[in-house]
Amino acid sequence: MTHLEGNIDEVTQDSTLEDVAGETAAVPDVVSDPRRRSTPHGSKLRELLTNEKLPKDDVPRVEKAIQRYDKWINSMADLTSIGDDKVEQLVDLLNNYKKSIEVDLIWDSSNSFLYRQKGQLKIDNSILEEWFPWLVDPDIIESLEGVEMTTGPAKAFSAAYFQSTLLDKKDHPGLMLRHKDQDFTIGRPAYVKASFSNNFDPRNTDSQTTYIAYVAAELKTNLDKTMFQEAVATSHDLSVAAPGSHYFLICEYLDMKPISSGGTDIEEVLVLRGKRIGSQERKNYANPKYRQENRQSYVDRFDENPVRFDVVMRFVNRVRSILSKNNSDLSDAVERGWF
Repeated sequence: MTHLEGNIDEVTQDSTLEDVAGETAAVPDVVSDPRRRSTPHGSKLRELLTNEKLPKDDVPRVEKAIQRYDKWINSMADLTSIGDDKVEQLVDLLNNYKKSIEVDLIWDSSNSFLYRQKGQLKIDNSILEEWFPWLVDPDIIESLEGVEMTTGPAKAFSAAYFQSTLLDKKDHPGLMLRHKDQDFTIGRPAYVKASFSNNFDPRNTDSQTTYIAYVAAELKTNLDKTMFQEAVATSHDLSVAAPGSHYFLICEYLDMKPISSGGTDIEEVLVLRGKRIGSQERKNYANPKYRQENRQSYVDRFDENPVRFDVVMRFVNRVRSILSKNNSDLSDAVERGWF
């Protein structure tokens, strides 16, 4: 008989999408120290400096952007406010910093490289990935106080299966785990064993590390119909793998007609900034001369469409509600009257 055993303990990391026996799934940083969060955006900025294709006159501008980045991180870490006030201040700091990257670094460049390659370089679209974990704070979500957890980008557990047959000569069941990359998570690492031995003899046992995302979100700069359909499939996989999980789809700009998420496993689709600019206008943005001549209109549009505090608060309140109501313990279900 095959035996399964699960345990949650320390954090280990790996980069593979589908893990084989003995390998581990990447998990994010522990949330206890706000200065030790994962830094996907900061890493991209520093990698940019070593990019051989970066125009020489953009090098000092990237160096200045890194200085602004460090100041941004320190400003968020130094906040002493709590509750909704802290969320509002984090949103203000986010918008100010995003403007410095989108306008001062990318738009104002006299070359085409940064704008044309920004999707591949992930300079601007990694900002939210680094910022959202700052909302996972007991000062903002009180129910997190004292809770052991991790937060940030991670490979979340989505399926398990056994790669073995009855007549195999190998002495272990071939436990395999499948994971899905998630831009934002709140969860915990878990340790799983499967064995043909009821005492989990190491010679007959597969041991793996995975990560359970109880709250997960896909973060998109522009959300189109294809991305939405992919998110529907991903949310279903995660909800089957961990029925207590909740999946959000969050974008800056909507690049499609709104589609109801009812009937899917997506908790909610959130649009942070508004409707995406049409392709007829966007096609001019790669031209440095056009950007220079139309800088003010671009800045005005940015100021008119910041990341909206009320939408971020909606997400925070949904997470607050999810965490306060979730309880998988059924031992007192009759007494409390719900399960």
